[in-house]
Amino acid sequence: MTTPTRRRKKAAPKTFKAAYDILKNNAAELQQQDEPDIDNLMTTVEESIAAYRVCETRINAVQQALDAAFAEEEDNTDNSDS
Repeated sequence: MTTPTRRRKKAAPKTFKAAYDILKNNAAELQQQDEPDIDNLMTTVEESIAAYRVCETRINAVQQALDAAFAEEEDNTDNSDS
């Protein structure tokens, strides 16, 4: 009888692309399993949560930057009418 190989938890990704790739790969891996890999499920979930947080943080930062840029553009448009 062989013991299942456990995956090691990877360090949290640093970029949106790396985090997105982790989410995409983990989702595909889970969808392709005929039987759930319970031994590695927690590692997959923890890794996915960390990746999701990186993506969420980057998306929020971009949204704030866009909001600020559009607000600044609107202020410039309003001031040029005066």
